[in-house]
Amino acid sequence: MAPGWYHRAPLLQSGRGHTMPRTNAPPKPSDLYTPRCWPVWCLLAVAWLISRLPLAAVIAFGRITGRALYAMSGPLRASRRQITDTNIALCFPSLPAAERQALARNSFVHTAIGALEITQPWLNPGRDLSPRIQLHGLEHLQAAAAQGHGVLLVGGHFTAIDIVSQGLHKAINMDVIYRKNRNPVWEWLQRRGRERYFGAVIERRDTRQILRRLKSGHIVWYAADQDYGARHSVFAPFFGIPAATITATARLAEFNQSPVVFMSNFRHLDNLTWSVNFSAALEHYPSGDSVTDATRINQIIEEAIRKHPEQYLWMHRRFKTRPDGAASVYPLRGSRTVES
Repeated sequence: MAPGWYHRAPLLQSGRGHTMPRTNAPPKPSDLYTPRCWPVWCLLAVAWLISRLPLAAVIAFGRITGRALYAMSGPLRASRRQITDTNIALCFPSLPAAERQALARNSFVHTAIGALEITQPWLNPGRDLSPRIQLHGLEHLQAAAAQGHGVLLVGGHFTAIDIVSQGLHKAINMDVIYRKNRNPVWEWLQRRGRERYFGAVIERRDTRQILRRLKSGHIVWYAADQDYGARHSVFAPFFGIPAATITATARLAEFNQSPVVFMSNFRHLDNLTWSVNFSAALEHYPSGDSVTDATRINQIIEEAIRKHPEQYLWMHRRFKTRPDGAASVYPLRGSRTVES
């Protein structure tokens, strides 16, 4: 691999293609108390109160919130519902319209539950949820880490992400890659919340830090299922749809010959538990062919999604980047969508 390839890696690019400063510095204290942040602090005060509710009440509140948000979008679809409906129609074309609508509604419910779940590890860390978090296949991750080349722990945007932090923290030492939030209060909260459980919380554009951690033998988690644009991506099928898929997964793995392990995580509302599943390290990866490697990662993520499709973050515009000549698959914001 050519030295310095990471200077042009997609993890250093914003969604608009502009190079961003390579910094992992927290927000300045003075930025947290500007007038534009006051409404966020009010929301955090409510979130703090929610975090003190019994766990069953938090989940119930999430159900109600998700259903309300879905219903309030109405015939004139809000942007996120448009995106959700479109993604589900593309990925599950054989589902009857009524089942697609039910899946979209349940997706909103699980997304809302996921948002409220975050209050537990971030705002009420004294409530230990680790006994409710079951880790499956941990031996695969431990075997990969024992090779001494670091581990690239690939995940996806499942709605039960941060709630499993306590269980992971007690079992393994790992780092996480995240996307910086433009609001300094939200940025402070997510960094503070994650730094409590993980060795390093690395902004996705800080590629040097990612490589240093892998070189030092660390386990580094990141999600490989978002559309960051055509640059440094290839089109690979995702649910049969050409999707711009970043090639960074293979390149990061190649840098230090780091094994790649896949992690999925789900909630189980029937008994208020969560499960984390680790795959065996991928064999013959990377292959040297960027499309083949991207297709393989997409297939693994797709297989996990199909187990609990309602728990995936369908609100993301996964197919916003289209092959040359292909029309956008998403309706214009504010356009009226007709039920089929």
